[in-house]
Amino acid sequence: MIKYSLKCTNCNLTFESWFASSKEYEKLKKKKLLNCHYCNTTDVEKSLMAPSLISKNIDVIKDKELKKYNKIKKKISAYQKFIKNNFEYVGSNFAYEARSIHYNEKKKQKAIYGSASKDEIKELKDEGIDTQMIPWVEDKKN
Repeated sequence: MIKYSLKCTNCNLTFESWFASSKEYEKLKKKKLLNCHYCNTTDVEKSLMAPSLISKNIDVIKDKELKKYNKIKKKISAYQKFIKNNFEYVGSNFAYEARSIHYNEKKKQKAIYGSASKDEIKELKDEGIDTQMIPWVEDKKN
């Protein structure tokens, strides 16, 4: 079955009708069996129509994407919790602290986290200092 949006060329009325197939529509049109129910003319043409099935598919896709997003967000939140509980927060001094730990062998090795620019991260990696960037999800509980 297929649904077409039809338009009367005589009175400009727009209406919808179901057909067994597109060939069935063409056959009925050729035999002049399609008519406008308002002015009764057979001057009826197909007009553009968006398929209604797409919106249902989009809703399913959006639902799947939302579930996937929430699953990833939950995993990132678990990583954040681990980092907050086991690493020392150094704020925007991350690059300085990372260098200090790397180059000062006497200084106690500690795990740190904080913020740094992309350029600072690149410079640290160029110096052989192992760093990782992870996405950070803000807590919206406050």
